[in-house]
Amino acid sequence: MGGGPDKEHLLITLWEPEPKHITAEIKRRFPYIEITYLELEMSSNPWGGDLTKGVPTDLWKTVTILITLGTLPAKPEDAPNLKLIHLFSAGVDHYTTHPIFTDSDIPITTSSGIHGPPISEWIIMATLVASKHYNVLYEGQKAHQWQHDRRLLMSTTDWVGKTVGIAGYGSIGRQAARIFHAMGANVHAYTASPRSTADSRKDKGYIVPNTGDPDGTIPRAWYSGTSRRSLHTFLASGLDCLIIALPLTPATRHLFSTAEFDILAQTTYPGKKSRSAFVINIARGALIDQPALVKALNEETLVGAALDVADPEPLPADDPLWGAKNLILTPHVSGLGAEYAERAYDLFITNWGRREKGERMFNVVDRRRGY
Repeated sequence: MGGGPDKEHLLITLWEPEPKHITAEIKRRFPYIEITYLELEMSSNPWGGDLTKGVPTDLWKTVTILITLGTLPAKPEDAPNLKLIHLFSAGVDHYTTHPIFTDSDIPITTSSGIHGPPISEWIIMATLVASKHYNVLYEGQKAHQWQHDRRLLMSTTDWVGKTVGIAGYGSIGRQAARIFHAMGANVHAYTASPRSTADSRKDKGYIVPNTGDPDGTIPRAWYSGTSRRSLHTFLASGLDCLIIALPLTPATRHLFSTAEFDILAQTTYPGKKSRSAFVINIARGALIDQPALVKALNEETLVGAALDVADPEPLPADDPLWGAKNLILTPHVSGLGAEYAERAYDLFITNWGRREKGERMFNVVDRRRGY
């Protein structure tokens, strides 16, 4: 299956200029691949409009491989030779109602596995900004004021001995666990399926070298399940911080709401250091019931929150989320960085090489599960 002597036509549709050193490497590795590169115009919400925009209809007819972030043929018949789609994103929730997703079996692979380093560093940055009251110190610097509020600064805290819960123990969660563990924190993992054996806890996906928790040995405790009861058991395990790193599916939409925030606030547990928990969401905004989160923050049910996602995106200027207490909010940028494209292309090259050998590719989307 795949490559061999057959000619392939790879279409790349992205917002950045063509990285010619990478396309040259693809041609060197796979000489039979012809590449067409289309640099598309960036929009503020790339998934909110026409996913076919920018690609001539006739071009789809010859394409056999597609690398993209937000472009698909309108329907499977428009790209009759398409045999693989590689997405530069980790999630596929923006595409689940598209005919390519619903009415074809064209394999779709994602770039899951490359986001661990930048997003986990964003998580640590946001956590430390909050726990060290850095925003107050920064405002003092801008105002040329020597801020030394001893009462405030004595309320800062470190993460030694605290417990971090990670809902979704994929590449992002595992790298965050690696860093928090190095800081002296305990880690509790939550996954949909049980991880009762050492082999089941291993990361069998694409791994950026020297990152993550390949053997799954960092968590002090593992929780699993898809019911509210199993989720609540995990949330009641004494968490000082909750990291949400789950895929967005119909089953996980608004998974975290008032009841879940109340459990985080009310739980007492040996070794628990804070009066409540700090909530971090780097996955999708709709995983959280946003009005419920705003209420929990303003009533100080939660210590605070750090969000790199919102619902909707872009977030309207008059949305109450902007003014919520103790909130850090960034515009879905935690995964970005100079290394992003290199790693996403490397994942494609790795996968196409595995496909040539008849091996299982990484990150093949399960349409039934939605990720």
